[in-house]
Order: sequence, then C-alpha cells, then structure tokens
Amino acid sequence: MGQHVAIITGLSGAGKTAASKLFEDLGYQVVDNLPSELLAGFAALVAGDAERYGRVAVVLDVRSGDAPVAVAAVADALHGRGIEPQVFFLEARDDVLIRRFSETRHRHPLQTDQGIAASIQKERALLDEVRAHADVVIDTSELSTRQLRERIYDALAPEGGSSGLPIQLITFGYKYGVPLEADLVFDVRFMENPFYHEDLRPLSGLTDPVRRFVLGQPAAQRFLEIAHRFFDFAIPAYADEGKTRLTVAIGCTGGYHRSVTIAEELAETWRKQGRGPVSVWHRELERN
Repeated sequence: MGQHVAIITGLSGAGKTAASKLFEDLGYQVVDNLPSELLAGFAALVAGDAERYGRVAVVLDVRSGDAPVAVAAVADALHGRGIEPQVFFLEARDDVLIRRFSETRHRHPLQTDQGIAASIQKERALLDEVRAHADVVIDTSELSTRQLRERIYDALAPEGGSSGLPIQLITFGYKYGVPLEADLVFDVRFMENPFYHEDLRPLSGLTDPVRRFVLGQPAAQRFLEIAHRFFDFAIPAYADEGKTRLTVAIGCTGGYHRSVTIAEELAETWRKQGRGPVSVWHRELERN
C-alpha cells in the first residue's frame, strides 16, 4: 500500500476511539478533533510529504462543527492533490449507544435537556450524508475489539485485488437483528434448515456437508439464479449512480448454516467475474 489517508467518522459512542487506536497499531499517525479551520492546511501538509505522512488517519465528527462539510473539505483537498482518502463510518443501534453513554457517564456532544435519545437521533440526521458517501460502514453494536480490528483490516486490504465497486457480504441470524450497515437484505429462511438434521447441526455453512445440503435444494439453486440476474443488473447500476460500496446482508434464523453457504457461493461467483473487491463477514459464527 502506498500513501494512505483514512477518515474515521460516525456516531458518538460507536467506537471511533477504539478504531483510531487500531489504526495506531498499524503504524498510522492519528489526528483527532482537528479544528475545521486547520483541515485544508493539514491536507496540504500530508500531500506535501508522502514519506513522513505515508499512513494517516484523521477523526472527524460533530465536534468538528459541520461534519459533512468538514469531511468533504478534507476529501476534496486530498483528492485535488492526488490522494483518495478512505472514509470509515462507525455506527451502532440506539439502545447500544444509550447503554454505552450510561456506563461511561460521558456526555453526548449534542446533548440537551431533551435527553440522550434525542441527541442520538439528531446526530444520525446530521451525519446521514456522510454515511451515504462513506467507503466503509461498520455497525459496532455486537463487535468485540478483535472483530472490529478484523473488519478494519479487511477493508484496508479487500480480497480479490480487482477494480470496480467494492462489495461486502454479511451473514446474520434474524434472531440477533439485521445489520445496520446493510444496503440490501435477503432472507433465505425459506430453504430447508440443516439445523434439524443432527449430523449437520454442529457444522457451519462453510463445511462441505452443509454446503451440499443447502446447494442441493432446488429452492437454493432458484434463488441463486434470480440473485445473479438481479446483481448483474444492479451492481453496474449502483456504480453508474456513483455508489462507492455495496453491503449485502444474507440472513437465516441463526446465521450459521444457510446464509453462510449462500453468501460464500455469491462471493465465489463475483470473484470469478472480477466484479470488484469482495469481502465476506459471517457475523454469527463465533456466537454459535
């Protein structure tokens, strides 16, 4: 990797501090809460000395004032100097954010007498534009520090190495909730569940016996046929519209069998087609 600048942004309490420490571990120089008046000069400084500032991560959020303007200003300044920054947006469910603020007793930067929940909703609205244009969106609601590190590492070095619209597949269990970062959600619970076969129950969708069981179903083959036709149309359309990444969530009951197999099958096809960088994250594997 040559010179690389990461912009870390997102909701207060979603884990930006933890993410910045992970970037530090990777050798990045991290700048947090830089006043907006200094952002243009900072971008010029980074672009002017690629050797000294080979890896830089800057944290920008509502503390910077107008966050969308701040993020756009840094991105445009860097882009004008030949550097394409990678924007990471961190978020979490409302109940998780409220619990985190309660446990740490930190004050939300937008908090008023209306309470923490109202502050979170206001911040979501303020950052909606930033989220829409982020390269990587990560829901930290159920992530451990190690899992967050893996998500960041995967985003920094996507599989495939090909050009095109970056695609991330996330598998999940509906009983644990739908991933917040998903652009598209597909439900594969209509397929026969390996869970009800004792010899398959302890095996994940990554194993050959479960893969054969799932992919051997006519319903699975029909779904894959329809899905490929849809994505053959949708992926180029998203790219033409200017979308910078596509996150596709595949869900089944527990997120351990059917969704895992189907996601891996989609990813394998897309990599063979050279669709673009394709990554897969199986959210519930460790849980099970």
